[in-house]
Amino acid sequence: MSTYKEISELAPAEITTQINETREKLLQLRLRKQTGQVEKTHELRTLRKDIARLETAKTAKTKKAAA
Repeated sequence: MSTYKEISELAPAEITTQINETREKLLQLRLRKQTGQVEKTHELRTLRKDIARLETAKTAKTKKAAA
C-alpha cells in the first residue's frame, strides 16, 4: 500500500485487515530494531505513514456511510 487512492478503493473490512497486518509488521520491525537487525530504518516511518493513510480512509468511509 502506498497511495491514498489505492487505499480508498478498498472495502472497510479490507482496510481493517490491512491496518492489522501493517501494525504487526511495524511491531516486528521495532523488535528487530531493538536487537540491531534492521538496516533500513526508514521502513519504520513508511509503515507509520501507511497506518495513518489506512486509518484516514477508514474514518472517511465510516463518516460517508453514516451520512
